[in-house]
Amino acid sequence: MNHQKPPSSPARPAPAAVRVARGVGNPAAAVGSAATVRLNKRMAELGLCSRREADNWIARGWVRVNGSPAVIGQPVALDARIDIDRQAEQQQRQQVTILINKPVGYVSGQAEDGHEPAVVLVQPQNRWSECNSRMRWGHEQLRGLAPAGRLDIDSIGLLVLTQDGRVARQLIGEDSVVEKEYLVRVSYGAESGNVHAAFPPDKLKLLCHGLALDGQPLRPAQVSWQNPEQLRFVLREGKKRQIRRMCEQVGLFVTGLKRVRIGGVNLGHLPVGQWRYLAPHEGF
Repeated sequence: MNHQKPPSSPARPAPAAVRVARGVGNPAAAVGSAATVRLNKRMAELGLCSRREADNWIARGWVRVNGSPAVIGQPVALDARIDIDRQAEQQQRQQVTILINKPVGYVSGQAEDGHEPAVVLVQPQNRWSECNSRMRWGHEQLRGLAPAGRLDIDSIGLLVLTQDGRVARQLIGEDSVVEKEYLVRVSYGAESGNVHAAFPPDKLKLLCHGLALDGQPLRPAQVSWQNPEQLRFVLREGKKRQIRRMCEQVGLFVTGLKRVRIGGVNLGHLPVGQWRYLAPHEGF
């Protein structure tokens, strides 16, 4: 896990610790030790864990900074050496990330307005028969299992549920640029058949770039026709009901929306209402 050349006289870590040295090659580290950041934030920036997980590890005594036991809330230099105990790594390896094909009628997060969250579907009987992970199901996998991104109640498709703060930060962190791909069925005015022919090309260009939501300009998107009544959207952000609201601005009405890919992970043939584990070789 070494990513930084250790100091010439490093403090000796506890026997059970794995040394994690960071900073070399990071332009921010050039600022020097005068620049500091809270330890939990720095650990999240380095992709070690989430901030909440970092605080938990620090409280358990599993983190050392430059050889000394860490304290919750302490500031650290950008070139500080951070040591993580093997127990933290072992705990992290037990965390699961689950992919589910969310049906219409389920919400992504907390139950609301009488609708159940998609996590209730994560039960042994709903595990996809073609999931070839060696991971065995256990109820402890539901503890802290949370959605890493939204998929509204009227939409279906790929939803990621994870216990791993690193995955959540990668997908929904402020600096996330992971692509999300959707297939979107639309109508235009009275036209619900060959929408492609009736829809003005300049409005398609607006969908790609030029719209704003909540007073903020949207990042450029890839939007193209898949067939006469279906568009393909590829976004690098995820505002609430973003695609539906984008379509409304150009006169389109969404009649169906399905997320088929997040980063390098595809929905594939996963049946609606079923789930599988993220495979070790897969990455977003």
